[in-house]
Amino acid sequence: MSAATGKKAVLQLDGKEIELPIYSGTLGPDVIDVKDVLASGHFTFDPGFMATAACESKITFIDGDKGVLLHRGYPIDQLATQADYLETCYLLLNGELPTAEQKAEFDAKVRNHTMVHDQVSRFFNGFRRDAHPMAIMVGVVGALSAFYHNAFDIEDVNHREITAIRLIAKIPTLAAWSYKYTVGQPFIYPRNDLDYAENFLHMMFATPADRDYKVNPVLAKAMDRIFTLHADHEQNASTSTVRLAGSTGANPYACISSGISALWGPAHGGANEAVLKMLDEIGSVENVAEFMEKVKRKEVKLMGFGHRVYKNFDPRAKVMKETCDEVLEALGIDDPQLALAMELEKIALSDEYFIKRNLYPNVDFYSGIILKAIGIPTSMFTVIFALARTVGWISHWLEMHSAPYKIGRPRQLYTGETRRDINR
Repeated sequence: MSAATGKKAVLQLDGKEIELPIYSGTLGPDVIDVKDVLASGHFTFDPGFMATAACESKITFIDGDKGVLLHRGYPIDQLATQADYLETCYLLLNGELPTAEQKAEFDAKVRNHTMVHDQVSRFFNGFRRDAHPMAIMVGVVGALSAFYHNAFDIEDVNHREITAIRLIAKIPTLAAWSYKYTVGQPFIYPRNDLDYAENFLHMMFATPADRDYKVNPVLAKAMDRIFTLHADHEQNASTSTVRLAGSTGANPYACISSGISALWGPAHGGANEAVLKMLDEIGSVENVAEFMEKVKRKEVKLMGFGHRVYKNFDPRAKVMKETCDEVLEALGIDDPQLALAMELEKIALSDEYFIKRNLYPNVDFYSGIILKAIGIPTSMFTVIFALARTVGWISHWLEMHSAPYKIGRPRQLYTGETRRDINR
């Protein structure tokens, strides 16, 4: 629980004073408890919930002004370079990094649940081949509730834990299959002799005709880092959606499907896809300088630079840039669009206009370049984001269900018609 500071905020309403307790977390600003305002017949008004803490959480802390992102206290750059994705999953779920024995046990549990029920594969046939992979993911992830209802008691801690493992294990399979379906290739089943990232890339790019397909270890390392860097990001739109859906007692598969739906929005999970679209519109390296001048004149928007939360720099971007450089060097790619992206980066990091405004390349800029270099189409970018973020969503869902909670019920400032009668 948060700690009372002993301080109180005093709100004056209609000649009366309302004392509002102030609480402190372990990090971050103090929080004013405004629930007593309701007893006075008033609501608070906070569009976008920019100044509202809707819950307590011990999972992730962000300080956007200082460029800090901590998972259970550990800096994101340390996790991305010194731990793998499944270790980060264990940390988010359990609060501590695993011992060697715990890691081996956790990895084995995940491997044992990578398969999905055979009838799930038939769901894909209900979609058009040109369906967006995110549309497929919303449907098939929600449909898992029809197959794994033997562990649906959300009051049972064991049921909650096995559901978390199932989701972390099965989402990569469904994600890879959503790609295979849209390109008309046969599904590739998971291989439990591969690690998490290798298994995903194998399901994405192997074919029955290529039995000797080997995953490039540099690409597997890059994919693992992308997963880690996107694992959780505090109370963002999709996580808040999962918590709100979970507060109704909805089954976890439906909750995660709701998170995928929220993530699909271009203002949230579609940012790295928007980077590639911007590069398409710029066209060539020769056009970069003029494009950046248009950015300065506010005629066009620069995608993949700056961040709504991070006012200084995105702490994930440095690791992602290093990974991006490693991937491009390993593949030796001579792609005009990637050269264009590097020229954008060069100008943004050296031009005083962008430096003063903290418009540094963010994690979406580099992840989009990496995914393109690996050969993943832009339509799959948000799917991979959803894959990585599943552990964050289910961690918040577990945290909410491990303590007393209330059904979410935001209020509104009504500005419609007052009461009126039908006169005929």
